[in-house]
Amino acid sequence: MRVLVTGAAGSIGRVVTVALAARGHEVVSLDRVPEPDGNETRFHTLDCRDPEAVAAVFAEEHPDAVVHLAGHPDESSLPDALASHVLTTAAILDAMVEHDVRRLVLASSNHAVGRTPRRELLTVDARPRPDTFYGVGKVAAEALLSLYADRHGLDAIACRIGSFGPRPETVRQLSTWLSPEDCVLMVEAALTATAPGFAVLYGVSANSRGWWDLEPGRALGYEPQDDAEDFAPFVAPSPEDDWDNAHVGGPFATSTYDRPAFDRPR
Repeated sequence: MRVLVTGAAGSIGRVVTVALAARGHEVVSLDRVPEPDGNETRFHTLDCRDPEAVAAVFAEEHPDAVVHLAGHPDESSLPDALASHVLTTAAILDAMVEHDVRRLVLASSNHAVGRTPRRELLTVDARPRPDTFYGVGKVAAEALLSLYADRHGLDAIACRIGSFGPRPETVRQLSTWLSPEDCVLMVEAALTATAPGFAVLYGVSANSRGWWDLEPGRALGYEPQDDAEDFAPFVAPSPEDDWDNAHVGGPFATSTYDRPAFDRPR
């Protein structure tokens, strides 16, 4: 499969591009930063908010599917969040329709439901409760996937990623961790699942303390193998753990992230 990966120079992108290539996929990389050292894929430097530039890459590369990882991974103003997560996704989707590319895998986020209080296992049917403008951007991007899946019959999978990294670092991450190896399994399952239409899964490992329902991912072929509990003896408790675990979005759901929608002089 020829796969276009946006945000390929990011922390998840670097892992995914190398792993997909190793699994026999042809990988085309795209990022707004210059090509990183050691890259062995075809690489395009452009901003995904530019629909003409995005369409030109599709016309040149003819991908079979897209893994859309591009986007600022932290809080920002509302206009910046919408540009980073919604306008980029719209440009990708329009290019897919124009060039008859049928599958998109989106890096969504647990922050799309981050204001949900921690009580019981959270399903993909829970209402969106973003904890930040970043989370709002991810909710809106998921809505765009749903619209294009309905309008154009695309297969579009939103992966609500938890805490990606080589190992969990906090007590919260013992519940929310996504290992690099499981991240690759998740992306490949989303790329190869048979006719999923629009679907949402939680992008976390098989954590014993997990907060999210893994069955939607398993229905698409995602079988996570790692468990953050293996690292529990090395994770020290912190005075911040109580509020860090009060909502599924952790610190993003606290007043630390409260801000007006627009950055303007005051």
